[in-house]
Amino acid sequence: MRVRRIGVMLAVCVLWTLGVSEVFGQETGAEAPRTSWGASDLQGVWDFRSLTPMQRPEELAETETFTDEQAAAFAVDEIGRRSRDSETSARAARARTGDIIPYNDFWFDEGTSVTTDRTSLVVDPPNGRTPPRTAAAEEAAAELSRVRSGVSSHEPTPGGWVEDLGPGGLQVRCILGFNSGPPMTPSAYNNNVQVFQTEDTVVLLAEMNHEARVVPLTDEDYAPDAVRMWTGDSRGRWDGDTLVIETRNFLRETNFMQGTTSRDLVLVERLTRVDDDTLRYDVTVNDPRVWTAPWTFSVPMRRNPQPLYEYACHEGNYGLTNILAGAVTDGR
Repeated sequence: MRVRRIGVMLAVCVLWTLGVSEVFGQETGAEAPRTSWGASDLQGVWDFRSLTPMQRPEELAETETFTDEQAAAFAVDEIGRRSRDSETSARAARARTGDIIPYNDFWFDEGTSVTTDRTSLVVDPPNGRTPPRTAAAEEAAAELSRVRSGVSSHEPTPGGWVEDLGPGGLQVRCILGFNSGPPMTPSAYNNNVQVFQTEDTVVLLAEMNHEARVVPLTDEDYAPDAVRMWTGDSRGRWDGDTLVIETRNFLRETNFMQGTTSRDLVLVERLTRVDDDTLRYDVTVNDPRVWTAPWTFSVPMRRNPQPLYEYACHEGNYGLTNILAGAVTDGR
């Protein structure tokens, strides 16, 4: 126990010495770069990993922002909680109940610090929590929990398969990346997106599943009979130096918040180049089937000097053979 405390103190000291601007990715005041045609230049590879929780933890309900010391201590505790190698971590406890904990810490890249001084990525509502869910959404969640009792996130629900691989089904089948949504959110690994830009088009290439979302810059209306797609139908426009992307016409849920959303989701994403090394990503989520009000979260993305490599996940993942074989041998 004494050794662990010393380790925590050393980690806090290291994070403290990084300084506020590095730990939180605060704005430096440097002028953001521009393209040859005068638009704000959003291009590059951007890293959005973060230990900042999506929602403010209940124990921090009265704390809107971290102090430097609180941020460092929170990061150390969060790293320990998420560890796949520690016998005392939350994930180790899940493994003891039969859940599948793949790989070990070497393969994961969840970050080493919070990336904002706020205690949550959610910025609206001001309490840092998502709004209450609708009665229908609560009922559906309760029913899903009932039928999947004792089943891990990557296993079929007893009696189900193609349409029922559980909340992790879209990622298991390699249809959608588990952090690419849309919207994009920090996750266990592959937390990168590459932005390409022309005068009339922007492309968001997510590392997870190597998925490219093509966004035309147009004020054209959405067709009432438009084909619904897994990643929705996106339209972009400039609001000053901020790129605003509105997406609707989703086929069904995405991987956002483990498949919580519905086909009625309307997303408004805002990309703002803060300085040479920072891209701010603000997202307003509006899904009246799921939440009683729209809500907004914000993620500061950092420039990644490395290229984006292919993530070779493809629909028809051969892992399904083993998933189903395991379910059969388990008596389901």
